[in-house]
Amino acid sequence: MLDDFMWRSALAGLGVGLAAAPLGCFVIWRRMAYFGDATAHAAILGVALALLWNISIFAGVIGVALLMAFCVSTLSGRGYAMDTLLGVMAHSALAIGLVAVSFVSGVRIDLHAYLFGDILAVGKTDLAIIGSGAILVIALMLWRWQALLTATLNEELAHASGINPRQEQLVLTVALAIVVAVALKVIGALLIAALLIIPAATARPFSRTPEQMALLSAVIAMAATTGGLCAAYTFDTPTGPTMVSLAAVLFVIAMFVTQSWRFLCQHLSI
Repeated sequence: MLDDFMWRSALAGLGVGLAAAPLGCFVIWRRMAYFGDATAHAAILGVALALLWNISIFAGVIGVALLMAFCVSTLSGRGYAMDTLLGVMAHSALAIGLVAVSFVSGVRIDLHAYLFGDILAVGKTDLAIIGSGAILVIALMLWRWQALLTATLNEELAHASGINPRQEQLVLTVALAIVVAVALKVIGALLIAALLIIPAATARPFSRTPEQMALLSAVIAMAATTGGLCAAYTFDTPTGPTMVSLAAVLFVIAMFVTQSWRFLCQHLSI
């Protein structure tokens, strides 16, 4: 029988995978990969501010993520390219967060856990927060799915359908902030973006519809988190990096399968 901490870790991984996967599809469709990375890096600044002000780390991370999104939206189109803004803000937030952490006195901080995750230390309270956040993100995605999809495919079509693309962008930003906040304990700030992007990218070649891609990416994300957890426990490796490594292996396998299939189809058609 597995110990209680393993069951909690497995449930936490499943929750994060379920929440991150459908959101990761929109990150890929909208080419927001760098934005996801920037939000994740800013999480460290949120942790530092939460500790300095003695508030919930969850609230601190969400607040900083939303603040970054607001700043990017305000500054974009004013002489700077989006990727430049995100690069400056992401690394600045990470650096400032690391400096700010050094000023936190009287509190023991495991910086390695915030950077790379510490899923094995997930407690009942952490599990409740992760589960609530995952349910909230999934409910938000289900509620706004069609509007988000329309705004992603064509903004003019969205306007014609009475959909406000900026509002849908805000929905995605809020969902992304929640995912970053709940995934921080599981996989760490430096690897959250990987869990958003890799499962969705792996599912893309095998999907005919957006719904299929979202569902398949969720299955892949859950396989990567639970499989990575078991592998880390067996081989005594860092849990977060092991999860991402397994996701990367699945991506390579998927790429090999799709390329081999295309080669066979071309060869047989000659």
